[in-house]
Amino acid sequence: MPRLAANLTLLFNEFDFLERFGAAAHAGFRGVEFLFPYAYPKAQLAELLQRNGLVQVLHNLPPGDWAAGERGIACHPDRIGEFQDGVGLAIEYATALGCRQLNCLAGLVPAKADPGRVRETFVANLRFAATALATAGIRLLVEPINTFDMPGFYVNRSAQAIELIDAARHDNIFLQHDLYHMQRMEGELAATVQRLLPRIAHMQLADNPGRHEPGTGEINYPFLFDWIDSLGYDGWIGCEYRPKTTTHDGLGWADRWLKQP
Repeated sequence: MPRLAANLTLLFNEFDFLERFGAAAHAGFRGVEFLFPYAYPKAQLAELLQRNGLVQVLHNLPPGDWAAGERGIACHPDRIGEFQDGVGLAIEYATALGCRQLNCLAGLVPAKADPGRVRETFVANLRFAATALATAGIRLLVEPINTFDMPGFYVNRSAQAIELIDAARHDNIFLQHDLYHMQRMEGELAATVQRLLPRIAHMQLADNPGRHEPGTGEINYPFLFDWIDSLGYDGWIGCEYRPKTTTHDGLGWADRWLKQP
């Protein structure tokens, strides 16, 4: 059965961020993910995880200046040193939190950048990060993000992500497959998951349209969950959606999976 992780960046947002760990545990989640831990002391987050019996499933490498609209710097040819420093910081946090996988946000393509240099930079940065993370026992993930929600994001389709991963020539790079993003870009979710399952280390979900909880849109999540289970997927599925009302009011869809032994 799928293991669900609460995305604390979006879920339980009626609480202060540090209160969301307890809220997620109380709702039945055994794992959590969020965009970034860097604004908080490592020890504080580690204590919250331990107190609430939660696994830190995932967080991202530093993204550059998120508040200013940056969405990662891994494809930026003039920010390689900053990217490498960020890998070191991410490893420090992931190690302290017991987090065994980190997502590399490719970033928005820099204006007027040479496409060849952008690709070369991203592939080289993947190889650098994968090597550093492997030494720490952490997997590196790459996530395609749809161009409707994030125009200009460098990696936006599963086939493109796999091609770039293969170009990096490192066995510690995996696909993060967000079902919402790939529904918007590709469709064919069941067949794509089956084909790419050996490359997928983490999944995320939201329904479409609206990026709300399952059951509010067009994606047949009960079917998909049974399908994913039948394929033998044993990773986590992060609930990365915007609750249509409150998180608690919208969790009925997850009862079957949150109440499993």
